[in-house]
Amino acid sequence: MAVADNTRGLILALLSGLFIGTSFILKKKGLRRAAAAGTRAGVGGYTYLLEPLWWAGMITMLLGEVANFIAYVYAPAILVTPLGALTIIVSAVLAHFMLSERLSQMGVLGCVSCVVGSVIIVIHAPQEQSPNSVEEVWDLATQPEFLIYTGASLSMILVLILHFEPLHGQTNILVYLGICSLSGAITVVSIKAIGIAIKLTLEGINQFSYGQTWFFLSVAVVCVITQLNYLNKALDTFNTAIVSPIYYVMFTTLTITASAIMFKDWSGQNASSITSEICGFITVVSGTIILYSTKDVEPPAPLGSIITWYDGDPMKSLEEAQYIALNSSDCFDARVSGV
Repeated sequence: MAVADNTRGLILALLSGLFIGTSFILKKKGLRRAAAAGTRAGVGGYTYLLEPLWWAGMITMLLGEVANFIAYVYAPAILVTPLGALTIIVSAVLAHFMLSERLSQMGVLGCVSCVVGSVIIVIHAPQEQSPNSVEEVWDLATQPEFLIYTGASLSMILVLILHFEPLHGQTNILVYLGICSLSGAITVVSIKAIGIAIKLTLEGINQFSYGQTWFFLSVAVVCVITQLNYLNKALDTFNTAIVSPIYYVMFTTLTITASAIMFKDWSGQNASSITSEICGFITVVSGTIILYSTKDVEPPAPLGSIITWYDGDPMKSLEEAQYIALNSSDCFDARVSGV
């Protein structure tokens, strides 16, 4: 039975990665169409809500999240979580063909580094003990250590939203994805509590009579809405092939951290596992730096007789932008000689 359950979890996790990776592309195409017809989501517009493609992406993402949620019921997190890397691969490949978003060789290296590092972290991360009731989850969530972590996360989210987003949201991808990842880690804890409640209720032990269940459900709803809102802004503003891996890295790292603090599993680790986690984290950071350093890099204009201007809109590719080609540099030579 255990083997069969793991197989189900594996298949569901693979389907989840396929659905979510595809949803990034569908939503990005919907956001582009909406931006052409109204105000961009990156600057506060909501015209994307009228775009069928965006809703197709939204439905695809929800299907992926549902598959991922069910996968955790049948298989341990140590099997399901690393397969989230499939999302990066799917979105990068589809973005290459459908959005004309090119990844340089260094970008590919950064993507691979992120995936490898994240897998190492997850493989060597401590396994949590599954609570047997929502009340047990509540006891774990109200420990001083986790309350401090939650308070710090909420404070960082507020600082990012109120201070950094107006100043750097359009230029620094870490602002939007930081909000998504911090709220996502809290979402995972709430979703786990809800999953336990549903599972026990189906087994005949009603967990929805407890107020804690509804509290976790409310937290999950708020956090999911926050994630979707700022993920839309990130997708609307930055290259999809960059958003996917960085979001995956940050979300995975913060989720593992939140889980370790809440379930106190770090104490049982040996030196080998801790060393492996540190190496994995360094690999993730290195990959993130490589990806970030290659963001929106365009080849320099060739020297010679052809000079091209384009409007520089970060939402447009070079082919989409309006431009003027000057086929002779004589006017520049004359201008320079006359100065």
